[in-house]
Amino acid sequence: MAEKRLLTSEGPPAQSRSDHELPVAVAKWGWRFHHMGIPTNIPRPGEQYLEHLKMYVSGFESSPYGIEWMRFEPDSPTSELVRTVPHVAFVVDDLDAELEGKEVWLEPTAISDGGRVAMIIDDGAPVELLEFRKESAKIKD
Repeated sequence: MAEKRLLTSEGPPAQSRSDHELPVAVAKWGWRFHHMGIPTNIPRPGEQYLEHLKMYVSGFESSPYGIEWMRFEPDSPTSELVRTVPHVAFVVDDLDAELEGKEVWLEPTAISDGGRVAMIIDDGAPVELLEFRKESAKIKD
């Protein structure tokens, strides 16, 4: 029999999840996977430099699995947490509603195509939430 693992969300876990079950964020809340950001110190092919963040990104456009590699300059203004801990990103329909009751680490910020992004912390891990206008969203409902 598969071992049950307790959910690590705020407060005591209300339930446990079996190996075959999707996380609550996907199964119940309807969040959709967008990408996983992985910090690295190794230069990678096709890196793009983001001058305002003093970081390089690669893989996002080409990874069939949604992996984005992130390499930071020593004086990058990006937080230590994002520079050292991988994060998972989800698309949500209503960013403000999804932030309610969560530990918000980065308040909603405008991004390209009229979208917005925010970050929460769950059990010490950064989780990115993205909201896109329906007409520009590339993820189908």
